[in-house]
Amino acid sequence: MQVSEGVWHGEAPVVGVVIPLITPMPGASLVPCPAMLDVPHELIEHVAWLLHARRTEIDSPWCRLGCFKQALLALAHLRKNETFAQIGAGFGVSEATAWRYVDETLEVLAAWAPGLREAPVGLGEGDFVIVDGTLIPADRIKADQPYYSQKHKKHGMNVQVITRPDGTPLWFSRALPGRTHDLTAARAHGIVQA
Repeated sequence: MQVSEGVWHGEAPVVGVVIPLITPMPGASLVPCPAMLDVPHELIEHVAWLLHARRTEIDSPWCRLGCFKQALLALAHLRKNETFAQIGAGFGVSEATAWRYVDETLEVLAAWAPGLREAPVGLGEGDFVIVDGTLIPADRIKADQPYYSQKHKKHGMNVQVITRPDGTPLWFSRALPGRTHDLTAARAHGIVQA
């Protein structure tokens, strides 16, 4: 990757973030270390601006992390699947604060994302979309029967996805319990009518 006159050439830049490398043992202290996050800088800036608009809209009081670092924390959690304790330690905030930051960021992104009716806008006549369901694995105990998928033989959440033929995602549904059949989930979200 080269930079000339402020223009990037090559792959999108990655942003550094502090992420602990191991899962802590109960009672063990966390040691933060520098690591790289393979997310384009523009994505973090976009999410940061969405967070800034949200904070301005609700006249939010002072926060420990600025909008950019909150966006970075949330995207690092989503990309690396670190625990809230690990990601919080890397950013110098508590586990509860890390959870709140990720939750707030997800709410902002969900509000910004297009709805089911807006997603296919821009498709021409004769174009088509692909509708598919997927199981997102989740740690669940055996007692959580609604989350167990007999088809996949594991616990998880059923998510419906609408994409263009080239694989570009247009819309994601809210998660339903894993035992929900894809057609039932599509009907529940209004993708197909009964």
